[in-house]
Amino acid sequence: MPKSKSIFGITRALDMIERRLRVVRRVAFFKKMQPQTDVCAMETDSPTIPKRTLADILFILFLRLVAVSCFWFGLQYWAMLVGYSLVGAGRFDLLSLPWKVASTSLAVLFPVASLGLWLTVSWGPVIWVLAAGGQILMYGLLPDIFGPNKLIILLHVIVAVVYWIFRLLLWLEKRRYRREVSVDLP
Repeated sequence: MPKSKSIFGITRALDMIERRLRVVRRVAFFKKMQPQTDVCAMETDSPTIPKRTLADILFILFLRLVAVSCFWFGLQYWAMLVGYSLVGAGRFDLLSLPWKVASTSLAVLFPVASLGLWLTVSWGPVIWVLAAGGQILMYGLLPDIFGPNKLIILLHVIVAVVYWIFRLLLWLEKRRYRREVSVDLP
């Protein structure tokens, strides 16, 4: 009896050794198939990586600042709708129809605009224009319903002007760069 156990134990050990050898052979085979390159010697896809200009960096900083303010506006509208601010007087069920439409729209538009502006994607400023336009309509053209708020109108106009100044600067910068790199120069 003990002899069969030892033979079984030996065959089991030999099976385990064979399995390990197979694994080692597979690893060695796949290592041979991989190119032997040094990680430090790898070349980048592009010979020159474009660097951001000062105008680019400031524009991104500006967009993110506007994104934070949009998020704050969105939080204010949501707080009003759920009754957290204005001592519960701005709760959705207590609002008039124009306020219900305006506040729910802006409660959705401002956080979405905030996300788009933070990520610096093209739809961010578009959504911001919709939200800011909504507030300008509310407080500028319909002050008898929503009350006058000249400060918000002024802030939105300032943000729009600064945005277009940045876009103009970036366009001029890109135009100047294209002239420098042009192939048709003598």
